[in-house]
Amino acid sequence: MKTLVGVIAKALVKNQEQVSVTESVDADTTIYELHVAPEDMGKVIGKQGRIAKAMRTVVKAAATRENKKIMIEII
Repeated sequence: MKTLVGVIAKALVKNQEQVSVTESVDADTTIYELHVAPEDMGKVIGKQGRIAKAMRTVVKAAATRENKKIMIEII
């Protein structure tokens, strides 16, 4: 899942070398923190959060197949 989040984010941003994903496990939920350059933040979030919502939907669909709960935080 961590690589999936990273691949999607790198396809969207201009500064691909500044994309990083950290993973933390909290009880039964896995939280992925996506770090991007400040100038690329708008590209990852999108208008009214549409791109971020779509990214979360894709990752949650993949997590459902493995019976996991996942959250993505964009920082």
